[in-house]
Amino acid sequence: MAKMVSPDAISTILANPSPDSSSDFPELVVQVLDLKPTGSKFTFTASDGKKKVKAMFQSTLSSLITSGSIQNLGLIRILDYTLNDIPTKNEKYLFVTKFETLSPALDSEYKAEAEAKDSGDELKSKQEMDVEFEVNGIVLKPKQEILAKSAAQIVHEQHQNMAPSARMAMTRRIHPLVSLNPYQGIWTIKVRVTGKGNMRSYRNARGEGCVFNVELTDEDGTQIQATMFNEAAKKFYDKFQLGKVYYISKGTLKVANKQFKTVQNDYEMTLNENSEVEEASSEATFIPETKFNFVPIDELGPYVNGRDLIDVVGVVREVSMTMSIRRKSNNEAIPKRDITIADETKKTVVVSLWSDLATSVGQELLDMADKSPVVAIKSLKVGDFQGLSLSAVSKSVVVINPDLPEAKKLRSWYDSEGKETSLASVGSGLSLSAKSGARSMYTDRVLLSHITSNPTLGEDKPASFSVKAYISYIKTDQTMWYRACKTCNKKVTDAIGSGYWCEGCQKNDEECSLRYIMVVKVSDASGEAFFSLFNEQAEKIIGCSADELNELKSQDGENSYQMKLKEATWIPHLFRVSVTLQEYNNEKRQRITIRAVAPVDYATESSSLIEQILKMKISKVE
Repeated sequence: MAKMVSPDAISTILANPSPDSSSDFPELVVQVLDLKPTGSKFTFTASDGKKKVKAMFQSTLSSLITSGSIQNLGLIRILDYTLNDIPTKNEKYLFVTKFETLSPALDSEYKAEAEAKDSGDELKSKQEMDVEFEVNGIVLKPKQEILAKSAAQIVHEQHQNMAPSARMAMTRRIHPLVSLNPYQGIWTIKVRVTGKGNMRSYRNARGEGCVFNVELTDEDGTQIQATMFNEAAKKFYDKFQLGKVYYISKGTLKVANKQFKTVQNDYEMTLNENSEVEEASSEATFIPETKFNFVPIDELGPYVNGRDLIDVVGVVREVSMTMSIRRKSNNEAIPKRDITIADETKKTVVVSLWSDLATSVGQELLDMADKSPVVAIKSLKVGDFQGLSLSAVSKSVVVINPDLPEAKKLRSWYDSEGKETSLASVGSGLSLSAKSGARSMYTDRVLLSHITSNPTLGEDKPASFSVKAYISYIKTDQTMWYRACKTCNKKVTDAIGSGYWCEGCQKNDEECSLRYIMVVKVSDASGEAFFSLFNEQAEKIIGCSADELNELKSQDGENSYQMKLKEATWIPHLFRVSVTLQEYNNEKRQRITIRAVAPVDYATESSSLIEQILKMKISKVE
């Protein structure tokens, strides 16, 4: 049966971006144009013949596309949707969350002019229903039989076949996490708890309180962190159970603090005591899709000892037996297993798996080590053990031989040439230089003006450079350090009674240490910029520890303290820095962080300059 698009369907959607239910809008039949895969989802353009809007199907609908139920140039009736701004794109996207297929591919794109010529003519369906066609390499097969039903019929039939609790669930309007933003009205999400933090106590100028956060993941694999304070924390701490699926509504969103965020999302969520959290216990739940943002092994350097967790994909070269490691905090013995992986950069890196990952996935990898499986690992911490190494954390996910383009490409490379290629450890030769800060000081050498004159540097991922410059100014009245646990170096808070509480070690301690965290002005011949500086690098520049500087200030007075800082200025250093963009008051600003610092080796510096001069001469001759 031929169908027509709904007149002004796109205008109706644009005027009503977030309807409460299907009864809030008339019948919306649109044509699917430019259907193509984008990552794990499919994007398309929804058209009513006069207007168009970019749109997206959720990844769970991919099977309907490849089977032919949804076709390019076909017609669909939209039953539920959300129209929203995409944070990374300056445009609106239509997220289709419920629909019904009305027609396979039509002969051509529907145009409003055709209707004006002959309002009685309807668009013809394709005559050859068994013809296959290809969109971006994906074969789309027409469905043999399509039965058109109205939205009311579909809803009625589904309600009749469901248990009462499931019928209630169906009345909810579920929003995908990717569609949420701080300016949105009422929303409900369906998410699985994939990470849960401990309840923490804090004390500030407004008094004492408690806080905890959870990591939430929806069916498409999009993640967001939700934080609860005080009454909300007490109300929901026992409610949220790791691995369970919940409906959540009446929360608020704000721009994420990228310095402390643990998931890839531009926003973070806050739940208060009036928020609604209901477990989806009486209906089918879901396993979230795991999304990866892979970092090549030879580009891991800028992440060493940083806050960011990274994802890698590699071929397993070696798998160790399990070993028992005792925690410093409680002397508990936990299993550990090391695997060595390699990628197309011809570098290898050691990944440490802990606890259940070591005994389950680790044992599986050991059993199949002779087949050199490919592994994709999400959420790894980058450390400086043996120069550079990776370590799993509680939220890490390991997927063996994943069905991903990157894994297939890596498999092909390794089988054809990688297994016969000489591979070097990414951390080889870095153990000593990492301590001295001399790692990579002569690669990517730039002037400060190169960084400051390029405001988009670090927008997608941290950019790394080497700089030869001077510390020109250290503000003496800034926050120079923080109180840290002597065991794990994490920030501590005042414990109830006396001493200090460490969240990382989950214990009180009577003493703590001071660790530098400061900002300095750095200058070279091209200009100046402010650099963030942390403990190890600051100790090399200041010439003493934060505890020693604090003691100097308290015992010898303010003048001695300021003189010590002044002595650290106008001395040439080699810096390895990372550049990222951070959002502050809705404005993106560069954050330049010193990752390593070393004194100038004038012999090496001279050799480097001579090499540059020779290259300049050769380029002029050519």
